[in-house]
Amino acid sequence: MALSPRESHVRRAQRTRTRLKALSNGRPRLSVFRSSKNIYAQIIDDANGVTLAAASSLEGDKTASGGDKTAAALVGKLVAERAIEKGVKDVVFDRGGFIFHGRIKALADAAREAGLNF
Repeated sequence: MALSPRESHVRRAQRTRTRLKALSNGRPRLSVFRSSKNIYAQIIDDANGVTLAAASSLEGDKTASGGDKTAAALVGKLVAERAIEKGVKDVVFDRGGFIFHGRIKALADAAREAGLNF
């Protein structure tokens, strides 16, 4: 039986996360969630179960809409700055079930430019 789009997304996210845990070598992960209106990013230390840094398009500058690439780039830059303040430079990028395109790619590129390595 064919999977619904939601089931397909959940399965892809689980597969991606399982693969990341095998390849992470103890590095925290940069987890990204994209809704239709906003984008959220967290840097999570899975070994200790804590969030080290977080940012979303809901906070800060309201000149850019939460659902566009410029807002995603601002979130990427902000989460990278907060992570570097905490002493985290190397992370694993967890895009969840989202395709690496558009807002997800804009966030990743901005985080790399701000100093995160992944």
